Amino acid sequence: MLLDWWNRRKMLRALRKGPVTDRLWRQLRKELPLLRPLEVNEAVKLRELTTLFMEEKRFNGVQGIELDDRMKAIIASQACLMILRLGLESYSGWTEIIVYPEIFRVKRTVADESGIMHEQDSNLSGESWERGPLILSWNEVERDSLQLHKGRNVVIHEFAHKLDALNGRANGMPPLHPDMPLEKWTEALSRAYDKLQRQVEHHHACINPYAATNPAEFFAVVSEYFFTAPEILEQRCWEVYGQLRAYYRQDPLARLKEIER
Repeated sequence: MLLDWWNRRKMLRALRKGPVTDRLWRQLRKELPLLRPLEVNEAVKLRELTTLFMEEKRFNGVQGIELDDRMKAIIASQACLMILRLGLESYSGWTEIIVYPEIFRVKRTVADESGIMHEQDSNLSGESWERGPLILSWNEVERDSLQLHKGRNVVIHEFAHKLDALNGRANGMPPLHPDMPLEKWTEALSRAYDKLQRQVEHHHACINPYAATNPAEFFAVVSEYFFTAPEILEQRCWEVYGQLRAYYRQDPLARLKEIER
């Protein structure tokens, strides 16, 4: 009981004196397309989550980039949009966000189909370690955040991997709610994934072909579509849209239709 009281007091203090000022929040609502359709009560909740997220996580800029509160809040607000109905505990178990100024290069040793190991260099805009930090390129974050790119948002993509990994590893199967039958999730996403792979083989993909890489990337990419282009996802993969609506407990398409009225 005493611990709950202390945590509540700590949370209220963070909300009063935290980094997301009234001025900064108004700026974010104006600058970020994904935040504009929110209803008033949703915006209030998102501001709280964003503030607490920024208090809990450690942001580290590397290669000379210095992160101010606006830059941190751009990342945090979009990450917290995803968990608006899930809660901040969905991002528990890790603490650090590393931000590069531009696309960064990583070198790995990978095995080919014959089991032979090879050195591989990759240029990345983001990366999510299952039990470690989340890494982003600021140039890519800024590009995807300040202007809506349908089906692409590096923040949503990488934070979707964090949600996916809550079951132990990123495999396209985040922890489902008790009222979500596992069979329906598996059938809907597996059917769409298999269909996309066939489309990619024939050079005609209904969504970003990168989603056909593996089930983890499929979940991350369809999450990008869910928040940035819900009309496209609902039209081309309606069963997947329905499952993501149940998982995220949000309906971005309904928000857009409400604005258009």
